[in-house]
Amino acid sequence: MSITGIGVNRLVPGLIEQAGSAAGNKQTPTAESIGEFKDMFSNLINSVNELQMDSGSIQSAFLSGDPVELHQVMIKAEEAGVATELLLEIRNKLVSAYQDLLRMPL
Repeated sequence: MSITGIGVNRLVPGLIEQAGSAAGNKQTPTAESIGEFKDMFSNLINSVNELQMDSGSIQSAFLSGDPVELHQVMIKAEEAGVATELLLEIRNKLVSAYQDLLRMPL
């Protein structure tokens, strides 16, 4: 599935830059890097929530008879759906990585 329609930077501003700098940085996690990850994930959740709220509001406006085009409603609904799917896939990968760490022998 492609997410090029909404753009990752729209979901999480600066995500690509952060991921690129993290790939080259092979140090042990510090409290600062954990805080940065927490902030990045929190921003992702907030961005997805905003897209869901925007989609809901434009759907409500369309149903109440406001001058909203049907294609705008469909675009917002698809953006919100793709963003939610992205968030769920990221969550699934994080849970899988955590489970792999738990299964590693000491």
